[in-house]
Amino acid sequence: MHEGHEQMFRRRFFVSTLLSIPVLLYSEALQGWLGFSVPTFPGSEWINPVFAIIVFAYGGVPFLQMAVPELKDRAPGMMTLISMAIVVAFVYSLASVIFPTESAFFWELVTLIDIMLLGHWIEMRSVRRASSAVDELAKLMPDTAERITDDGETEEVPVSDLTEDDLVLVRPGASVPADGVVDEGDSDVNESMITGESKPVSKEPGDEVIGGTINGDGSLRVRVGATGEETTLAGIMRLVEDAQQSKSQTQVLADRAAGWLFYVALGAAVVTAIAWTVAVSFDATVIERVVTVLVIACPHALGLAIPLVVAINTSLAARNGMLVRDRIAMEDARNLDAIIFDKTGTLTEGEHGVVDMATVDGVDEDDALALAAAVESDSEHMIARAIREAADDRDLTPPDATDFEAIKGRGVRANVEGSEVYVGGPNLLTQLESEVPDHLQRFADEAGQNAQTVVYLVREGERSEPSERASGEAESRGSELVAAFAMADVIREESYRVVDALHGLGVEVAMLTGDSQDVADAVASELGIDTVFAEVLPEDKDEKVQELQDQGKLVGMVGDGVNDAPALTRADVGIAIGSGTDVAVQSADVILVQNNPLDVVRLVKLSKASYRKMQENIVWAAGYNVFAIPLAAGVLAPIGVLLSPAVGALLMSLSTVIVAINAQLLRRTDLTVPDLPTMSASGRAQPSD
Repeated sequence: MHEGHEQMFRRRFFVSTLLSIPVLLYSEALQGWLGFSVPTFPGSEWINPVFAIIVFAYGGVPFLQMAVPELKDRAPGMMTLISMAIVVAFVYSLASVIFPTESAFFWELVTLIDIMLLGHWIEMRSVRRASSAVDELAKLMPDTAERITDDGETEEVPVSDLTEDDLVLVRPGASVPADGVVDEGDSDVNESMITGESKPVSKEPGDEVIGGTINGDGSLRVRVGATGEETTLAGIMRLVEDAQQSKSQTQVLADRAAGWLFYVALGAAVVTAIAWTVAVSFDATVIERVVTVLVIACPHALGLAIPLVVAINTSLAARNGMLVRDRIAMEDARNLDAIIFDKTGTLTEGEHGVVDMATVDGVDEDDALALAAAVESDSEHMIARAIREAADDRDLTPPDATDFEAIKGRGVRANVEGSEVYVGGPNLLTQLESEVPDHLQRFADEAGQNAQTVVYLVREGERSEPSERASGEAESRGSELVAAFAMADVIREESYRVVDALHGLGVEVAMLTGDSQDVADAVASELGIDTVFAEVLPEDKDEKVQELQDQGKLVGMVGDGVNDAPALTRADVGIAIGSGTDVAVQSADVILVQNNPLDVVRLVKLSKASYRKMQENIVWAAGYNVFAIPLAAGVLAPIGVLLSPAVGALLMSLSTVIVAINAQLLRRTDLTVPDLPTMSASGRAQPSD
C-alpha cells in the first residue's frame, strides 16, 4: 500500500509542479511582489484558471478521496484539512473569474497542492517498508531434493513431494530439504540461519537436522520427519506473520494537529461570517473574509513539518550507518525502556577467537602462539583460523610446518623444526598421556567456568618415522605440554561503549541467546548487562520480547539471524545487523548497515533529536495559524488592520520557510558515542587509576 501511494504521490507531484509554472508566471500578485512581467496575448487571462483546474483535478482530487474515510470515521485529520483548503480556494477562485473580486487564489491553490504532494511523497517513501520477510524465509528451502529409492538409487524430486519417512541424500554444501534425523553419515551443519549461532553443529546418525540449514563437507542421508507446514522453518514463518500483524498502529502527531486545526478553522470561519454579517450585512466582503480564514488555515507548513524532518532524519541515519525503514519505529526509539541484544554476531564477533593463554615455565607466549599457528597453517577449522588470526594480531611469523595430519576427534599435528607438534582438546591429552601442570589446570578450570573452550599445544622432543606408527595414531613418546589457549566468541570492542551509553540514556540493556546460562552470564557480567535470557529456543525468542512488553516497557530488539525475525517484528523497534540474514533485515524497522552496534545508541539519540524538531515545527506551523486566522477574520479591523488574502498567502509562505530552516538544523545533531574513560586499546574495561 505504501509503495503504491509513494509512486502515485511522486508522479503527481512532478506533473502538477510542471503544470503550476504557468500559473505562477501569470499571477498578478507574484508579478507585483517580485517585479517581473510576462508577455500577454489574446486568451492569456485563461491560463491561470485552466491550468489551476488541471492541477486540482490531477493533483488535488487524491486528497479529497483520502479525506472520505476520515469524514466517515468522524476523525478529521490532515487529508480533511487539505481538502477543505483546496476546495475553498478552488471554488472561490473560479467564482472570482465570473464575479470579479479583489483577488483569486489560483497560485496559492496550485502551490498548496504541489507542497502537499511533495510532503506526502517524502512521507510515503520513509514509511514504506518491504513486506518480503516471509518470502526471504521461504528462499532458504531448496526447490528439489535427492530422494533415495528402495533400490538405493537417487531421484530428483520437488521438495513438496517429500513425505514423512522418505530417505534423502544431502550432498556437501547442499541445503537440508526438510526436518529429519540423520540416518547415515557425519558432517558439520551450518545452522546459523536458524539458530543465529555461528559454530557449525556436528551431526551423526541419530541427530536431528532442520530444513533450510546448510550441510558442510560430509555427506548425509536424512530420514524425513516433517515437511511443509510442520517444519521448524514454517513455524518461524508463522511467527513472523503473527508478530507483524500484532504490531499496533500509532497515531501521527501532525495528523492530530491537523484535526485540531480543522475544527479551529471551521469555528473561526463561522464566527467570522456571523460577526461580519452583523457588522456590515451579508455581501462579498463577508465571503472574502470567510474564504481568507479557511485558505489561511491550509497546512502548507504543517504538511511539511513532519516529512521534512523525516527526510533529514533518514539522510542523517544513512550517513551514520542506519537505514530507517519504518518512521513510526524511529519516532518510538526515543522512548525505549529496554533494548534486547542477540548475543552472537551482535554483542560478539560471531566467530571464535583466542581470549587468553597460559604457558609452562620458560616458554614465551609469542613463541607458543607462533608454534600453534604453524601447526594449524593448513587447517580450515574455526579454531585454527582463530589461532592464526591471534598470531597475525601480534605480528608473529610462524615457522614452517610439514607433514600436516588431522587426528579425528582430537586435533591436528605437524612437524615443525624437527619436532612433532600437536594442537587439540582434552581428548588429545588423554591419547598422548600428557600430564597437565597445576597452573595450566587452574587456567583450564577458570576458562571452563567462563564457558570458554580450551585447546592445548603439545611438543615432542624426538620425531618418529611415519612407518613406525599407524596412520591417524598419535605418538606419545617424549610429549611435553607447552601451552593452553582459551577460545571464546569474542566480545566486540564496541559492545562495552554501547551498554555504558545506553545506561547513560536511561535504557535497560538485555541479552538474548540460545547459548548456555554459563556462557550468557559470563558475557553479561563482562559487559554489565541488566537482564539475561539464556538457552532460548528459536521459537521462543519473540516471547522474551513480549515478556518485557507485558511489564509495560517499550522494547527494542537487535539481532541478525532468521530466528531473530519474529522477535524483531514483535518488538516495538526492530533493529537488524546489516550483515545478518536477509529475512532479519526484511523483518526490521531499522538496519545497521555497517554492522556496528554503536549505531543503536546513535539511533536513540537521533530519534530524540528528530522528535524535538517535529514538535518545534508543529509549534511553528500551528503558531502561524494562531496569529493569522484571527487577523484574517478581521479582529483588528476596528483599528484599520485587515489582513488581505495576498498578505495572508505571504505569511503562509514565510511559515513554510521557517519550518524548512528549522528542519535543516537537525543536521547539527551530535551523534557521537563517547569512549569509556577506562577503556583499554583492546576494548576491555580496565580499573581506573
